[in-house]
Amino acid sequence: MREVLSHSLPTTIVFLLIAGVLMLAFGGYLGVVSDWASGAMVRAQTWLATRYTAVQDFLAAPRDVAALRQRNAELEAEVAALRAQLIELSERASQVEVLASLVNYSRARPESRYIAADVIGRDPSPFLHYVIINRGSNDGLRRGMPVITDQGLVGRIDAVIADAARVQLITDPRSAINVQLQRSDIQAMLVGSETGTLTLEMIPQDAPVEIGELILTSGLGGNYPANLVVGHVINIRKREADLFQQASVQAAVDFSRLSIVLVITNFRPVEIAPLIPTRTP
Repeated sequence: MREVLSHSLPTTIVFLLIAGVLMLAFGGYLGVVSDWASGAMVRAQTWLATRYTAVQDFLAAPRDVAALRQRNAELEAEVAALRAQLIELSERASQVEVLASLVNYSRARPESRYIAADVIGRDPSPFLHYVIINRGSNDGLRRGMPVITDQGLVGRIDAVIADAARVQLITDPRSAINVQLQRSDIQAMLVGSETGTLTLEMIPQDAPVEIGELILTSGLGGNYPANLVVGHVINIRKREADLFQQASVQAAVDFSRLSIVLVITNFRPVEIAPLIPTRTP
């Protein structure tokens, strides 16, 4: 009898607990407990999720930093490549613009024949003013041929080899060009200097020279054809004690940005030195 009671008592207690829980549930008494339990579980899950995410981010941070550094390096390389392409395209556009200007210049003056050349070198000496171009005797170039751009006179060929030539700039101290002032038609001599400045000499004292007046080659002396633009007057020096006036000249060509030039190939300089009389002692 005692054994039967010992086996049936736990079962009875379980049934009574179940019945009590069901009665409380049907009576609505378990809502507060259920809400409290649910809230506690949600808070616990939130706390665990937050800590898990923090730990996961901490463990993954080194990989993310390495990935970001690699991506940053890739983007910097792309930016450098794009900048290089932009510079190259800008240079090409500038060259195309210069070539178009030279073509228009040559078409507007069909009486001369031209050959284009790239400037490939400059004389490093501060006392000489030369550039080297990539055309030579194989292209028909000869010593003394004038060199120009669409802006004006650059100089003339001073020495030639098979595939290159040296151009003496008008700013060279040994350069002397017979010129005329466009408005007053006055003849003068344009000379260079060691500093690269241009000076207009041998201007008659009574000549009406004006600042801004355009200067052209006169064709005298046989070294250059006539009517090539040289520059314009920027300053006048006139003293009563002097026989002639002087003037400072701004060259029409920007020699610091010289990249492409035209050589006038059908002009042959004339050497008139043997015809100039010399004084006898």
